[in-house]
Amino acid sequence: MATLRVGLVSPEREIWSGEARMVVAQTIEGQLGILPGHAPVLGVLLDGSVVKIEPADGGPTVSAMVGSGFFSVADDEVSVLAEQAELGAEVDVAAARQALQDALAAGDDPASERRARARLRAAGGEE
Repeated sequence: MATLRVGLVSPEREIWSGEARMVVAQTIEGQLGILPGHAPVLGVLLDGSVVKIEPADGGPTVSAMVGSGFFSVADDEVSVLAEQAELGAEVDVAAARQALQDALAAGDDPASERRARARLRAAGGEE
């Protein structure tokens, strides 16, 4: 079975890397689903979105919140280069809910609200 080589990185660290069957990312032009054999593409990640990776080993789907950045596909290699990224499994849901409430109360920073909502979605919480 053909697979994708995937790397999800932020300036702080490598968030996830490995072989995958599929990657789904939200770009400013829309949602992209990438399977092996996909044509080359370069996109700008939507700030405060969620990237989903289906590992080739059949493990659970990996979900990560991403801030702004880039998404590229070439020769079955997918690179997700995010300004900010956090695995859903690492999200402190209570802290993310509080960050969302704080962002809603402040009302002047839509990016903070989008990122808080994405953290909750990545963690499997509500939006």
